[in-house]
Amino acid sequence: MRILNIHGAGDVRLDPKAPPVAGERDVVLRVKACGVCGSDISFIKNGGVGSRKGGITPLGHEAAGEVVQVGEAVRGIEIGQRVILNPMTTSGVIGNGGAEGAFTEELLVADIQPGETLLPIPGDLPFEVAALAEPLAVSLHGVNRTGAKPGDKVVVFGCGPIGLGMVLWLTDRGVTDVVAVDLAPARLRRATEMGARAVINAAEEDVRARLGELHGTAPSMGAAPSVGSDIFMDAAGAPDLISDILRMGKRHSRLVVTAAYMRPVLVDMTAFLLNEMSVTTAIGYPTELAEVVAALPRIRDRAASMISHRYGFDDVLEALGTAASRDSAKVMVQFDGPGAAALPGRG
Repeated sequence: MRILNIHGAGDVRLDPKAPPVAGERDVVLRVKACGVCGSDISFIKNGGVGSRKGGITPLGHEAAGEVVQVGEAVRGIEIGQRVILNPMTTSGVIGNGGAEGAFTEELLVADIQPGETLLPIPGDLPFEVAALAEPLAVSLHGVNRTGAKPGDKVVVFGCGPIGLGMVLWLTDRGVTDVVAVDLAPARLRRATEMGARAVINAAEEDVRARLGELHGTAPSMGAAPSVGSDIFMDAAGAPDLISDILRMGKRHSRLVVTAAYMRPVLVDMTAFLLNEMSVTTAIGYPTELAEVVAALPRIRDRAASMISHRYGFDDVLEALGTAASRDSAKVMVQFDGPGAAALPGRG
């Protein structure tokens, strides 16, 4: 068998590994689909994760698959069951600095927490849609942190998978005035499909001026009127974006940051002071995954449209390259068994 490992900055390889064997509190999962996360790309650039930097870091955490081994002490899970992985509840921090990663044919999931670590896939949901549960839960947690409600005017910066998921959940809860901002036309088209009222190409348009047209303007203590947006969501992580939002945001508007910033950023504290904006962050999904899994049958078509490219496991390195490009949304790696060939649907 094989596993995808980071060996250093920009150095990621498919390495051989022995088939896993479940201990008494463990399960072995035959991976059927695993999405490429933006954090995977960042980890590769950084050469590893946390304390494992400089060592070997296995990748992959957005996984769905079939149970093939069950430890003697594990209850509520059966061989043959179709399940979704919750990596936040795994003792080994799967794909995020631990000893295991889900880009592998068979994954050891150690020290199972009943009802939390592995969640049953509802009905006949395809594995690739089930594997979207993890990033959709990240998006939902971000939306939950905004307190957004129908009637709010919301701006989502960044239309990668997390930003697209935010658009999906905002519109799903009745927020109809959602504007999506990105640099890539392909991603903006997908945001429209997810339900965004309007999109702004930041490479071609003045974002502040366009938001003023779409959401109106508000009085400001600065030189120019503020935009009328109630909520800003940062899923982009651009170096100047937070200060740009602070300068354009109206008094008492809200900003939720879900993007991972690898380096410190400058913040315009004068603008922050003048508009009394509320700024918070969102990471992971403390309570949202089960809710997303339950909703997947209802939103399956919209969720599936987030997948822009599909690859077989043999071509996982190519999949990583595609995921790093602006033209991709969710890149999905599918496993038809050892040595799976590349699959159709690469664009």
